[in-house]
Amino acid sequence: MLLSQLKYLTALAKERHFARAAQACHVSQPALSTAIRRLEAEFRVPIVRRSNRFIGFTHEGERIVAWAQRVLAEHDTLVENVRSLREGLSGRLRIGAIPTTLSSISLITRAFCELHPLVTLSVVSMTSQEIERALVDYQIDVGLTYVDNEPLENVRRQSVYRERYALLTDERGLLNGRDTLTWAEAAEVPLCLLSPDMQNRRIVDRAFRRAGVEAVPRVETNSVSALCSYVHETRWSAVMPHAWLALHAVPEGMRAIPLVEPEVSKEIGLVVADRDPEPVLARALMDTVAGADLQARLDLYHPSGPRPGEPAEARPVPGPAL
Repeated sequence: MLLSQLKYLTALAKERHFARAAQACHVSQPALSTAIRRLEAEFRVPIVRRSNRFIGFTHEGERIVAWAQRVLAEHDTLVENVRSLREGLSGRLRIGAIPTTLSSISLITRAFCELHPLVTLSVVSMTSQEIERALVDYQIDVGLTYVDNEPLENVRRQSVYRERYALLTDERGLLNGRDTLTWAEAAEVPLCLLSPDMQNRRIVDRAFRRAGVEAVPRVETNSVSALCSYVHETRWSAVMPHAWLALHAVPEGMRAIPLVEPEVSKEIGLVVADRDPEPVLARALMDTVAGADLQARLDLYHPSGPRPGEPAEARPVPGPAL
């Protein structure tokens, strides 16, 4: 049995299509099919359910795919460990991040990149549920997601910061002059919100329900940037995470008004699968973040100012962020 055969099998599990899997592995489709048939011969069981196209794996095939993913991941971890002893950390760290954290990902990983210049990052936007599945399937090494909201199973976690919320709105609108806004009041203005498959949206919906109202958005999207564009073009409003302001500040012509009653914040953290051996690069990132005070840095950009204990004069003026 060759590692290449296992790579072909896991590529087929990811792509669910023979031609795309072969392309991802840089081999011909007949070569990939032959390698998988050799695996079937070696295990003496059918792995793939076949017709004119790929339709799935047999029960035994699902077990073999999971085993192959684990073997390849442990092989990669072994290679990284040995290489790090000789050369320091190198290789590629695969990160899945929920969309509301993408504006802060450079801040979160900057110290790690400076400490380990031979490591490259691959950052992919995913929903929190996709992150959980990708960790199980060895498709990513670490996730950046909510860690205190919906249940997370079989993961190890490292807290990064608490996400707070503000209403991004046109500065010339009816809310001009308001220092804070209740969630109930926010439900009465034309809203743009993230789509229901996003955990942020489920958090926002629960906040509205706690305020005794239900928000009916004019626009739903899975893009935080799209929310901002609608505020800019339509003068509607959007509930935004305060970490987004750390990168963008408040765009010209807009205001960010803190949302209160209820006060809502959710913990963002790094997660890795709860198994050994841990990916070396993922553990190094988590250790680097553990020694940084990213919360204080991000809170400087919240429209209500720093949390109690932070000097008000430390808050930067609007402009290029971080």
